[in-house]
Amino acid sequence: MNASMNAPAWLDSGEYPFTSRYFTANRQRLHYIDTGEGEPFLFVHGAPSWSFDFRKVIQSLSARYRCIAPDHIGFGLSGKPENYDYSTPNHSATLERFIGQLGLRDITLVLHDFGGPIGFNYALRHPDNVKRIVVINSWLWSSKNDPDFIRFSKILNSPFLPFLYRRLNFSPRFLLPRSFGEKKISKHILKHYTRPFRNAAERNGALAFARSLLHDQDWFDALWAKKEALADKPMLLIWGMKDNFVKPPYLEKFLSGFPRAKAIRLENCGHFPQEEEPGAVARGILEYFG
Repeated sequence: MNASMNAPAWLDSGEYPFTSRYFTANRQRLHYIDTGEGEPFLFVHGAPSWSFDFRKVIQSLSARYRCIAPDHIGFGLSGKPENYDYSTPNHSATLERFIGQLGLRDITLVLHDFGGPIGFNYALRHPDNVKRIVVINSWLWSSKNDPDFIRFSKILNSPFLPFLYRRLNFSPRFLLPRSFGEKKISKHILKHYTRPFRNAAERNGALAFARSLLHDQDWFDALWAKKEALADKPMLLIWGMKDNFVKPPYLEKFLSGFPRAKAIRLENCGHFPQEEEPGAVARGILEYFG
């Protein structure tokens, strides 16, 4: 592992004032940040984001906790090989190796979007090493019978999907802005989500997450079936209630499976509460676990 101060020209160091660190995973460079001291909080992002979306929450928590946030291979400042196993289970296997290499113990997981199943898979495999779990607008079960998913799967099955993702950078340019609630993303901040995917060859990670929604539903459901192994873990569910993609019924599903969990409902937020209302997210975490 090594640290580097080099950053791409488009990255606003005022928005993201962290030292970049790198871990070698599957012969690829996996970028991460590691700041603060104390109990470890591990932030696991989804699509089409990277550790950048947790930046303000991390700045609030790092005075009290050690905050670690990796970028999955194919995202953020990590390597983006054209030919790679970008499957969701492989991202989780990489996360497991990352945790082991850093020697993280008694982790609090902070999981968003695809980070949910990726991080929950680790928690189910290593429940003794997970102290607490924070879930932000995510899922952990099959959506095959969800009417919204059935409609969306028509897009996922389209032969134009690779063109949309590789040529138009569809996920960060179009889907991400539409996922916000009342507070809209600025052009300056949106740039930090589009620029990591510089060209078509570097956009296969985002495309693979879209395909995961078609191909990994049984894997998601298998994780849900094992949820009792985590029934005693303190769990906080932070939900943007104006999310057009992972809607409020997903929150209720989590509460049905983890009835001891606490829910914080952010009425004006969409899919990215940590970007839209980072202060509320950080306060919720500090008050619940503090």
